[in-house]
Amino acid sequence: MRRLTALLMLSGLLAGCSGLPFGGGVPGDYRAEGKASYYGKAHHGNKTASGERFDQNALTAAHRTLPFGTRVKVTNLNNNRSVVVRINDRGPFARGRIIDVSRKAAESLDMTRSGVVPVRVESLK
Repeated sequence: MRRLTALLMLSGLLAGCSGLPFGGGVPGDYRAEGKASYYGKAHHGNKTASGERFDQNALTAAHRTLPFGTRVKVTNLNNNRSVVVRINDRGPFARGRIIDVSRKAAESLDMTRSGVVPVRVESLK
């Protein structure tokens, strides 16, 4: 009985660490609000966590847990401008931020001057 209890507890712990979006990984279930920043020239050409090279001119982003390849709509809450990006990297590593977008995406969101803006992030189906 102890072994079964320990096994159930371990499986629950591992499931909680899966890093999948809310709703068990079903696309379209992730929605969050927080701060976004962008990264560009200094990282251009470097390998991302997914293994591809970072292109500051592509519509991509870094997120801590969403699976690589997930497409999300990012909306700047200051001006209501939106852009769809593909997750291909991990981050952001700055406290209080929920997503880092590429320079191209930052331009679409009109956030290059301020550098950090409040956003809504929603995964797409």
